[in-house]
Parts: sequence; structure tokens; C-alpha cells
Amino acid sequence: MTSPSPLLRPYRPEDREALFDICVRTGHVGEDARHLYPDPDLLPNIFAAPYTALEPELAFVVEDGGRAVGYILGTADTVSFVDRYRAEWLPGLAERYPAPGRQPASRAEEMTALMHAPERMIVPELADYPAHLHIDLLPTHHRAGHGRRLMAAFLDALNEQGVKAVHLSMLTANTRARAFYDRVGFHEIAVPDAGTVTYLGRSTQ
Repeated sequence: MTSPSPLLRPYRPEDREALFDICVRTGHVGEDARHLYPDPDLLPNIFAAPYTALEPELAFVVEDGGRAVGYILGTADTVSFVDRYRAEWLPGLAERYPAPGRQPASRAEEMTALMHAPERMIVPELADYPAHLHIDLLPTHHRAGHGRRLMAAFLDALNEQGVKAVHLSMLTANTRARAFYDRVGFHEIAVPDAGTVTYLGRSTQ
């Protein structure tokens, strides 16, 4: 008997543990970041969990063997998301992750500083691309079409909400991710002084 094919479906609350695991295991230029962060929940609490809490209707997973192995999630409106993140999400984390009171001295401190600065997500050059997304897939499930399927589900959901365009930011060094985004129709958006990241966008059509 053959194993059932991986299933694309909406995110469910019981996927939370797998979501956190995927996020940190792909959190270092697409590779495992667990050795870089003493608290493995730090990255997921910035880049994954707030989206499933605030806009669960835009979260999808690929499930294989009863467990999520990849996800896509995001927001339909970055400006509104930033407001809700600060008002509804950040207060619940402030005690566990206090804002650094100095120049960050480690990767964990750098990420904690990002956690406390959601306004960084509002970039004037991205105004025509109001939605944004994060997509991660375990290396065991690369090159099987799952990323493309996740992206299609997310774009369809945005389109149904009347959202015309979406952006993402990625580490410029992650050339494998860039190749994927190019294949699924993203183009570079010029943002001055973008540092180590590249901004990409596309329509939801």
C-alpha cells in the first residue's frame, strides 16, 4: 500500500507545535537555526505565530504523515497588521522577551529587537503591495511542488479578499529561495538602504 500524498489544507490550532518547529528549522538562510537561538520559540513568535493568531484565514500547511511539514501565512494589510501586532500580540510576549536595553550583542538579541519594532514592516516603497507573506518548508519536502501549491492557495485567498498585490522580504544571501520566488512570479522591488534583505512583490492574479 502506498502512503497518502501530502495534503494541502488550512492551518489548525493543533499545528502550532509543528509550525514552531518548521520556523526554527528553516530560520537560518533556509537552514536549521536551533543552534543560534537558546529559546527555540523566539523566531516563531516573531515570524509565524502572530499571523496564525491575527489572520488564521490566511494560513495554510502541507501535511505529511499526520504532521505539518510546511506552511504559508501572512496578512492582507501590513499597516493594519502592525497596529494589531503591537496592540494584541506584543503585550503577551513583553515579559518573556523584554526589549533589549542596549545594542544587540547576539542573534537572539537582534531578533528580540525586531520583535519590539513591528513598524519596521511599513516601508513606503511597498505601499502598492499591501499584503505580505512568510513561507517555509522542511528540506525533506523541497522540490516536490509543495511550495508552489502553498503559494497558489495564499494568493487565491488574498484575491478573494480583493487584495491586488503582495510582497515579501528575504535575506539576499538565500539564493535558493530567490530562485523559487522568481519561478512563481515575484519581481524585485527597489527599496533604498535595504541592507541584507531583498524585497519582492507580485500581483495576486
